[in-house]
Amino acid sequence: MEELEKRTTEPGFWDDNQSAQAVLKEINLHKRWVEAIDRLSGELHDLEELAEIIEDDSDEAKELAGSFSRFTASLDKLEFETLLSGPDDHRNAIVNIHPGAGGTESQDWADMLFRMYNRWAERRGLSVDLMDYQPGDEAGLKSATMEIKGDYAFGYLKAESGVHRLVRISPFDANSRRHTSFVSVHVFPEVEDAAEIEIKDEEIRIDTFRASGAGGQHVNKTSSAVRITHEPTGIVVTCQSERSQHKNRESAMMVLKARLYQLQREEEAKKMEKFEKSKKKIEWGSQIRSYVFHPYNMVKDHRTSHETSNIQAVMDGDIDEFIQAFLSDPELQDQAVA
Repeated sequence: MEELEKRTTEPGFWDDNQSAQAVLKEINLHKRWVEAIDRLSGELHDLEELAEIIEDDSDEAKELAGSFSRFTASLDKLEFETLLSGPDDHRNAIVNIHPGAGGTESQDWADMLFRMYNRWAERRGLSVDLMDYQPGDEAGLKSATMEIKGDYAFGYLKAESGVHRLVRISPFDANSRRHTSFVSVHVFPEVEDAAEIEIKDEEIRIDTFRASGAGGQHVNKTSSAVRITHEPTGIVVTCQSERSQHKNRESAMMVLKARLYQLQREEEAKKMEKFEKSKKKIEWGSQIRSYVFHPYNMVKDHRTSHETSNIQAVMDGDIDEFIQAFLSDPELQDQAVA
């Protein structure tokens, strides 16, 4: 951290504001760790002193036990955060949700996951910016992209990349039959400060069109939605959440840069072949997690075998246990894309 702080005093440091802000963010992350460790060290010292003078059967002893439990919980939380040591874990996350085959049923499942991640972010005090939302024909959504902002957002949410499977009695089936639906979730780190990502004008095609769906009475009056196609890779990014074409273009470029950055990291780490083999279709047998609403209640992660029967809590955003199980497995961490 001292080396980073020295850089802030170097001549010309503020000439590149984007780079300067990236350094300041990294300094703040280091300070956060130092302050947390100092705080816990002080609390432990106080608890040790109190333990020496308090009698075992006193009311103060019971209060001390409660304080020690809270200290242990804080220590466990800090210890867990040490798992978030990847080069991009501290970044904001860009989350893309896309239904598989199955029409309305899959589109409705995609919207349920969209809600789940919004509720998860709310629980953790993270902010969410909707970048693109294309509603389904009858219900649900065809595609959604959102940016989740806050410390270690990507580090946590990278555990969610993959295919999510739902089994339930379909509310769209007049005969009340059981249906299985699939949705893919892709999570990318936001990389606005990645100077090495160069996008040349001649490599992209930009199309504009009228936005669809919710957005107010003015949303369809002008061609404000933007679609960017990166010709060398075939990556297509769409953004239509803003009324301003300029803002939608900025958001779409940010998502494109994030996806290109991830692709570059895969190539640099020589993991592209492994990644291509691990890519699976949005269908049976490819899921990372199953959500069963019928004939019983269960959510099970097939990578870690962690499961729960409290499916309502999960759909309300309580997914930290699944994330922790994923991050606690070194092999899964090594396999995690990006």
